[in-house]
Amino acid sequence: MNNQPLRLIVMGVSGCGKSTMAAALSDRLGLDMVDGDDLHLPESVAKMRAGVALQDDDRWPWLDRIGNYLSQPHAQGRVVACSALKRAYRDRIREQAGDVCFVFLDGEFELIQKRMQQRVGHYMQPGLLDSQFRTLEKPQADESDVIRLPITEPVQDMVEQALNALHSRLHPAL
Repeated sequence: MNNQPLRLIVMGVSGCGKSTMAAALSDRLGLDMVDGDDLHLPESVAKMRAGVALQDDDRWPWLDRIGNYLSQPHAQGRVVACSALKRAYRDRIREQAGDVCFVFLDGEFELIQKRMQQRVGHYMQPGLLDSQFRTLEKPQADESDVIRLPITEPVQDMVEQALNALHSRLHPAL
């Protein structure tokens, strides 16, 4: 879309569709993609499997790994699926990665809970969704690097909306 590599975070609570959306954006834009879950330490994964919510001390090194991944040189750029639930978490990623854009997948508890109950084999227990929503600090207007998308749309439509918003941000005069 421009000469600068894109650094994207697809964010939101567990079960909102971050991995699906990040993979779709990766395919459309030719970006390397990683699921932030793959960057968790084994101890953190074990906690979540056991239904124990992570604390900030568990998350800081993980957020640093995500920021570091994004900051590595890549011709097209990179995308990470990462909850980034608190403003402080997003700021931590910004500090590590530099110019980043967040795609916030926003949805209602009931819809996401239903989706999580239909997932098979994921270590994030549906019971942790309450904790995720309590932790979530929805991006505010002063976070100008955030694109908000409602998760009620089909993925293909959400991808088009994200691409249009990215294009507008990267080429504001067009």
